[in-house]
Amino acid sequence: MKYFVEESSVVREIWGKADSILFIFAGASAEFALNKAVDWLYFTGRLPADPLGRLFSTVAYARQIVFSEYNAALTAIDKITAIHQGVEQQRGAQIPDWAYRDVLFMLIDYSIRSFELLERKLTESEKGEVFQTFLQVGSRMKISGLPESFDAWKIMRAQHLRDDLLKGDFTLDLYKQYKKHLGIFRYYMLIQVQVLVVPHRVNRLLSLGKIPWLLPIIGGYKLTRLMGFEKLIRNAILPVDYKAQVIALDEV
Repeated sequence: MKYFVEESSVVREIWGKADSILFIFAGASAEFALNKAVDWLYFTGRLPADPLGRLFSTVAYARQIVFSEYNAALTAIDKITAIHQGVEQQRGAQIPDWAYRDVLFMLIDYSIRSFELLERKLTESEKGEVFQTFLQVGSRMKISGLPESFDAWKIMRAQHLRDDLLKGDFTLDLYKQYKKHLGIFRYYMLIQVQVLVVPHRVNRLLSLGKIPWLLPIIGGYKLTRLMGFEKLIRNAILPVDYKAQVIALDEV
């Protein structure tokens, strides 16, 4: 059977662990809030009404593609494209290609950053596998202007961070919604994960802070894996509405 991502690929290792996915989610939630095209996510009203669910669905779609048989993955990508086309028809405008690229770039970057924070450093070849996976997604979606290599992606990613981010009213409102839906304790846990995982410019625009007090806790958390307690600790701090979905992410 042909899979969209080879069974031996590090991409499956990254996206087969709930911990990595939660950190990817945390990084994306920060950058989504700053993206100049975030008004598109507000257009339907779904993002402010359920920001965790909306962002989680983006991550869940990506994971479904990673573990799907090739044709099933293409079907999932086509469904994503159709959903976005429907929103464009409702609004009478087109989502700019740079906004699509930005989301792909986030998934590439935070896949790498999260795994390296929680597990180990990736080789350049492994980073290239992550890039190629999401390049295939973007190509299927017919997104224009995609980079042809991982080195070209790094240049474009830096340009995106410089040119496509803005702290505005949508940013402030989205963080209010995060706090409302997560509660104070989980909200500040989210902020701390973001401090650890987001690029410097994202941190600076959001004023997240420079002291990651969660870092030594991460070290202790890794130690609990040896004793088999890590899932008990992680699951205890998850929002009730999403606990079952997160636990299922460990099932490959």
